[in-house]
Amino acid sequence: MTEEPTPRRRSAAVGARPEDDARPRLHPLEFTRYGRHLVLPEVGLEGQARLRAARVLVVGAGGLGSPAALYLAAAGVGRLGLVDDDRVDLSNLQRQILYGTADVGRPKLEVARRRLADLNPHVTLDLHPLRLSAANAREVLAGYDVIVDGTDNFATRYLVNDACVLLGRPDVYGSIFRFEAQVAVFGAAGGPCYRCLYPEPPPPGAVPSCAEGGVLGVLPGLAGALQAAEAIKLILGRGEALVGRLLLVDALAMRFRELQVPRDRNCPLCGEAPTIRELRDLEPVCAAPPPDPALEIEPEELARLLAAEVPPLLLDVRTHEEWAICRLPGARLVPLAELPGRLAELEPGREIVAYCHHGMRSALAASLLRERGFSGARTLSGGIDGWAASVDPSTPRY
Repeated sequence: MTEEPTPRRRSAAVGARPEDDARPRLHPLEFTRYGRHLVLPEVGLEGQARLRAARVLVVGAGGLGSPAALYLAAAGVGRLGLVDDDRVDLSNLQRQILYGTADVGRPKLEVARRRLADLNPHVTLDLHPLRLSAANAREVLAGYDVIVDGTDNFATRYLVNDACVLLGRPDVYGSIFRFEAQVAVFGAAGGPCYRCLYPEPPPPGAVPSCAEGGVLGVLPGLAGALQAAEAIKLILGRGEALVGRLLLVDALAMRFRELQVPRDRNCPLCGEAPTIRELRDLEPVCAAPPPDPALEIEPEELARLLAAEVPPLLLDVRTHEEWAICRLPGARLVPLAELPGRLAELEPGREIVAYCHHGMRSALAASLLRERGFSGARTLSGGIDGWAASVDPSTPRY
């Protein structure tokens, strides 16, 4: 990647087009609904007809997919598909604007159907309540002109990219973490794919999830709206698509940067001699490898040990911000990143139970401690969230 100016690439229209000499037929109410589009020279009646004829698939109805789906439906995309197999959770509502408090526990697509149909009844909605995999990705994606990637994990992100390239579909990519977002268009004619930028996924445990690292609630709204804009431009064949360009958003500083991403001639997927010709599922890489069962302790067992005359040392390896939310009584805070340099503070012969939010970071901590001679180190299964669920419901869950 180089942070240099790059030639601007005009968007080429994708999908079905109305005949040039045929006047698009709109419902009388659609003239009012799309009036602000119709007076734009770059859209007009012909452009609105292209939107109506277009088929767009949004993969993931979460933080990115929520705003993208809302704006695509509002814009009048004729057929809008959604892929998601999850249910609405209370923790989603900080950023996933398709849903409300009354929807907690319901399937996301069931709620999305109602909301999007209310927003624009002229849009046909396709619901795919499934988890995308190598076995079904080709069949699902093949029915659409543009794919909007709203996924939150590397395994599905690579799968979407690979399927788009093999099917010849543009992949409108977006990702978010903490205060930063990335948006680009991959797989377009002559442009790079996601593997040109990131040839291989990171190793397991190298990248924390948004649940661990956090995300500013408005950030996916910003990135998802940009993805919707790119999809609309591709359909209209107007403007300059983010092909060969990676848009970087820093919401904390409110700065936008652009990096040039050239097509890699040696890319195993879209290069001159591709070696990837079939889809394959990747192992999830956001989380650390599963903990050794022999090192785990269940919350109920820990509760019994804490009532003993000599309880184990509780080692909280979360961040200072998480510590402020909640903690186990008597615990000592040593964030995982600081642990290697603070081993001298711990007693090698003492029984130690490390814990974090869900048990992934503490599993790494327990393994590290064992390697450094702390033979009594274990990890709390399910983390403090598991403790709240099965031992102490007064512990805040986040």
